[in-house]
Amino acid sequence: MPRTFESSNTSSTETPAGSRNAAETADKIVRRKLSDEVFDRLRTMIASGDLGPGDPMPSERDLMQRFGVGRPAVREALQSMQTMGLITISHGGRSRVNALTPESVLERVDEVAQILLSSVPDQLENLKEARRMFEMGAVRLAAERATEDDIADLRAILDQQRDDLDDPKQFIESDMRFHARIAEMTGNPIMGAVSHAMLRWLLRYYTALLHWSGNEEKTLAEHEQIFSLIAAKDPVRSVDAMRKHLDRSSEMYRHDV
Repeated sequence: MPRTFESSNTSSTETPAGSRNAAETADKIVRRKLSDEVFDRLRTMIASGDLGPGDPMPSERDLMQRFGVGRPAVREALQSMQTMGLITISHGGRSRVNALTPESVLERVDEVAQILLSSVPDQLENLKEARRMFEMGAVRLAAERATEDDIADLRAILDQQRDDLDDPKQFIESDMRFHARIAEMTGNPIMGAVSHAMLRWLLRYYTALLHWSGNEEKTLAEHEQIFSLIAAKDPVRSVDAMRKHLDRSSEMYRHDV
């Protein structure tokens, strides 16, 4: 009978050093800051509805007793919650839970958006591209869902914009309201909030050349066409009209120089 040989190399049955180290790392218990634990519990209370919009937060003393932590941990957790917009701290009074809306959430990222758009010039083109796709989708839904009141509101905004021809600032504001109102007409509050946010970023963080001699009437004519197609409940042609309008006006948004 032929002899069989066993290999003296036993590495095949051993755990590789890299895998062993990874497993040991995964098994380690990481100590969290007490303030993080307090924050998580308070956030859960808000998410579950135990603390609703407008409700006063428990006092610092109550939270210290409930969670068995010191005042610094409670105060740090509350400060983090205010930074996130979950509560409003009132010195000398009770902190209260904020009512969260899509608008309030997006408004809190304005500061970060300003830094991003200012520090990375290419992001302007990305923002314009995102706005183009967003508004084409919004106008389609608006044409499908618009109520008589929606149409009347949009008509009033357009009439106001024509009245603002001699006032560049007001003309731009009416332009913004026209586009934001279309997003609101979808009936989706998140879409309305996103529209307002993108328009704020374009207007506040860049030289928005929305208004210069010879283009005001063109803008109004394009808005009139978009309005008529929405009122006619024609989503396909509304999208095409919005696409052409945004393609033409895209160059009006440029970086400060």
